[in-house]
Amino acid sequence: MAQAHAAVPAELPLLHAMFQDHAVLQRGQPIRVWGSATPGQDVRVALAGSRGRARADGEGRWQVSLPALPAGGPHRLTVRSGQRTQSLEDVLVGDVWLCSGQSNMELPVRRSLDADSEIAGAAAPTLRLLTVPQAASVVELDTFQTAVHWQTVSPGTLRDFSAACFYFARELQKKVAVPMGLVSAAWGGSRIEAWMSTAALRAEGRHDDGLDALALYARDPADGARRWGEIWQRWWQQRAGVAAVDKPWNPSQAPVGQWRKAPAALGAWEYWGEPALADYNGMVWYRTTVRLSAAQAAQQATLELGAIDETDMTWVNGRGVGSAYDPGSGRRYVLPPGLLRVGDNSVVVNVLDTYRDGGMNAPASAYRLSFGDGTSVLLQGWRYRAAPGDGAPPSAPWQTAGGLASLYNGMIAPIGPYGLRGVLWYQGESNTGESGSYQALLKTLSRDWRTRFGAALPFLVVQLAGYGMPPTHPRESGWAGLREAQRQFAYEDPHAALVVALDIGDRYDIHPPNKQELGRRLARAARALVYGQPLAASGPVPVSARREDDTVIVRFAEASEPLLAYGADTPVGFELCGAAPGSCRYATARIRGQEVVLHGPLEQPATRVRYGWADNPVVTLFDSSGLPAGPFEMEIP
Repeated sequence: MAQAHAAVPAELPLLHAMFQDHAVLQRGQPIRVWGSATPGQDVRVALAGSRGRARADGEGRWQVSLPALPAGGPHRLTVRSGQRTQSLEDVLVGDVWLCSGQSNMELPVRRSLDADSEIAGAAAPTLRLLTVPQAASVVELDTFQTAVHWQTVSPGTLRDFSAACFYFARELQKKVAVPMGLVSAAWGGSRIEAWMSTAALRAEGRHDDGLDALALYARDPADGARRWGEIWQRWWQQRAGVAAVDKPWNPSQAPVGQWRKAPAALGAWEYWGEPALADYNGMVWYRTTVRLSAAQAAQQATLELGAIDETDMTWVNGRGVGSAYDPGSGRRYVLPPGLLRVGDNSVVVNVLDTYRDGGMNAPASAYRLSFGDGTSVLLQGWRYRAAPGDGAPPSAPWQTAGGLASLYNGMIAPIGPYGLRGVLWYQGESNTGESGSYQALLKTLSRDWRTRFGAALPFLVVQLAGYGMPPTHPRESGWAGLREAQRQFAYEDPHAALVVALDIGDRYDIHPPNKQELGRRLARAARALVYGQPLAASGPVPVSARREDDTVIVRFAEASEPLLAYGADTPVGFELCGAAPGSCRYATARIRGQEVVLHGPLEQPATRVRYGWADNPVVTLFDSSGLPAGPFEMEIP
């Protein structure tokens, strides 16, 4: 992973990489401009008649604050220092939006509905696009690892830009006619913890072990991997059904369980002809031994592990040497001196796969020990053991999408204090296993980003879309629990709004292509929350539940009257529940004005009401504007 450097080479451009031709600067607030120059040298900045001056510090950094400007342009931004001058052309002033999250935010226009027509007709002269390069780092970076460019909208630039981000701004400009800059910083499969700073995670208080290992890894990757191996081992020992003597990484302990011979050619385990692995998603242990001579054991060595899908935790002679999440990619772990020994050496790899083909799926020849003298020895004779059960192992804190602060360091910190109007946040699929803590994590994320970009920074949170087969009976759902955490966050945060996407999901595709409708709903939420226009940010919002004779009444607000049920006279998707898990039963419902009246088959009075509580529920309650009621769970007083 990349390391940050404190010193700034003098040959870098005067302006930070966020400042390019075609940039959009945030209107209505002081405009911060910064960059690098020769240490101690004066820097002069001019923009639209405003001027500012600063002196570069001992490391060459400088920053100027210019007066706020109204929407407009194009302008020229000029910076001078000594004999150097840098000028930017076609700079607009308007509203700048940061679009972040995981794959549904990353999904490009070319994969959205009617993509060919959308791309061919691309034209939006006052919309500008900037895609933050995907990069992870164990320390905060001052700038991007690869070049970035503000781009005008054209078929060539729009094709691979975030669909949700673009369709949002295109729709919003119909009602808010100012230039808009769109900054897309997204990574498929990312967890929310990867998008927070180390300081925010430390304050959150639940990640101290991982953060300690991360700090050690930043100084010494081999020692950090050793520490993380010990943390991972503790997780395994506490896993349900694991015996105290079951330590597969330990070469001095007799193997526990049934270890079978893996095919000599290796490859994805789904194709081994083993029925239990044909559709298996989960963990598999691999182990082998390799015999080394004294000359080999004394050399610097690197463990090369071809391709692994998706996540590995790897040990050599009982010591953790590496862990990564990088589906289908190889690993190269440099082994610390003195780890290898004369004779037999054990190599143990735990692989977690959650989707499609899994395991050590490169040809067998790609797995080897390579030595400093250019020679290598193949790792052969692998044996394996599946490790079924619930609960995924913890992610190494330096992982790209699943680590701690990794994407904040590599993709958010480099944006610096650039002025923003708000944030579009579409993430959560990778955190559905921890829905109970997600609301607290969203609070931490919002506080963290507001520290960098502004104390009242608006957040537009996209609630997870439906995915998977609809249920046939009430059940628990991590996806529903995470949606409830998103709802509660938006309800409690005066600078946040929720965008319901439950009904525009796709049961067969975790990446629903209808990003145009999502963009319309995001724009509506922005108009209500950010621009103060007189309309509800979302569809019908549940505000209370009460008893009335033998019924339960749920009252909704912020709905365009009347409430409607699509496809039937009455809405579906409501459940009445007792206090115990598994006590929920489907309820019959009828609409009464802005209320829904529920009857249920429970023998005891219901204590909770739920709606849309499934990974992909069937829901039919809308208002007259065509917006759906979002999923929720509510106590009944």
